[in-house]
Amino acid sequence: MNDTTLPASTHVAQLPEVVPAIVAEGPVAKLPPPETPWQRFRREFLANKLAVFGLVLLALAVFVAVFAPWISPQDPYDIGKLDIFDSKLPPGSRDAADTMTYWLGTDGQARDLLSAIFYGLRTSLMVGGISVAAALAIGSVVGLAAAYFGGWIDALLMRIVDIQLSFPAILVALILLAILGKGVDKVIIALVIVQWAYFARAARGAALVERAKEYVEAAQCMSLGWPRVLLRHMLPNCMPPLIVIATIDLAHAIALESTLSFLGVGVPVTEPSLGMLIANGFEFLLSGNYWISFFPGIALALSIVGINLVGDHLRDILNPHNSK
Repeated sequence: MNDTTLPASTHVAQLPEVVPAIVAEGPVAKLPPPETPWQRFRREFLANKLAVFGLVLLALAVFVAVFAPWISPQDPYDIGKLDIFDSKLPPGSRDAADTMTYWLGTDGQARDLLSAIFYGLRTSLMVGGISVAAALAIGSVVGLAAAYFGGWIDALLMRIVDIQLSFPAILVALILLAILGKGVDKVIIALVIVQWAYFARAARGAALVERAKEYVEAAQCMSLGWPRVLLRHMLPNCMPPLIVIATIDLAHAIALESTLSFLGVGVPVTEPSLGMLIANGFEFLLSGNYWISFFPGIALALSIVGINLVGDHLRDILNPHNSK
């Protein structure tokens, strides 16, 4: 008789022998839990060595800026503790009292250049960060409103954005600072006015895509107010491209602020930035005192490179066309 024609009782009787054999082979492998968006983001970011290097540079710059008053060998702007005989000392020199080593030398005002760079980073990152955050907030609201309401509101707001983007950023900033005068707050205002249009254009493009989706229509059918629809529903879905632009624009803001300070129309002498430190040593470059401008320039370049490396990889990760 063929095995396939065995009665059901025969197969049932064999079950107790088969089950222990399966269990004896070992436990069944469990599938790994699904990867969360944050885990995927962290995995993809850490897989790029250049992005990690840029993040280390950015973290180091932020650490130095935050803790500058505690880790600086000297308060470079306490005039009472400066000795004019220590001016323009080369790197590695000792002070006149033989109590301190100037590892990066001193500038024309006898300030320790290492300490001055720490404080300059503090000012540059603060101005750049505040201006980008304010420009992001203003530009996002303008772009979302233009996409949501459409019609003449969209046309009016986008024409203002087009006019803003048609002028060079440095030219607009110079005109504004010529009117407003020097000061950290004045520089921040000028940078916000220069940068908000970039965020408005990007926010409008992302919001137009979200505007056509069903969840927006559902929110409107529930009679939700437009501020709630814009800020609680559309804005979170529009944030990925805005975060990328904000990261890259932070480097642009720092470079623009340094350029304005180098030209003498940026922050005042009492609150110097890296651009002003570079300007202070520019006149000594041809006389052999290269370090006065060289080391602040290196610090500025490393900060901008770190921010750009992070922003460039964020653009690749947050791009929906690259998601798997």
